Amino acid sequence: MLVATNAVDRAVAATAKDGLEPVESFNAIKDQRARSVALFEEAGKVIQSPRCLNCHPAGDRPTQTEAMRPHIPLVVRGPDGFGAEGGLRCGTCHHATNFDPANVPGHPEWHLAPIEMAWQGKSLGQICEQLKDPKRNGGMDMAALVHHMAEDSLVGWGWHPGGDRKPAPGTQAEFGQLFKAWVESGAVCPG
Repeated sequence: MLVATNAVDRAVAATAKDGLEPVESFNAIKDQRARSVALFEEAGKVIQSPRCLNCHPAGDRPTQTEAMRPHIPLVVRGPDGFGAEGGLRCGTCHHATNFDPANVPGHPEWHLAPIEMAWQGKSLGQICEQLKDPKRNGGMDMAALVHHMAEDSLVGWGWHPGGDRKPAPGTQAEFGQLFKAWVESGAVCPG
């Protein structure tokens, strides 16, 4: 019985480590600015995960795997984020769904984020400021950003990556709730 209990304790600890704290757990923070920063830092566990960063590269080449190594085969962003014109386009290999036998991820809209939305190499505070700037976030206001984070199916792929890829922490619903609560708390960025 002791062995089973220890195994359950380890499983619960692993889930807590890989999960997200619920919005309610931040209610005890009475300082509004501190609460806002704490909410964004929790959401940052997703934003700074390889599931997000691999498609928000600082250069023209995506990265892949937990190690965020350069994409193989060599592909580049291209003018529309879907790969080079006349070269390998994302849809050449990445189809509408994951293809687990070859460990190739998929989604109908598979593409890189625009270069203005690059996150790799930036601090969480820098990413936060970038998200609030429509010139660097795809032209979205805060309501559109909340919708994007909470409901966009390409963002949602991060929790259903297939193959042996580790999902983003928590769930998209939890992430969306954190992001919305951050916006509602004043959208304060970490320093």
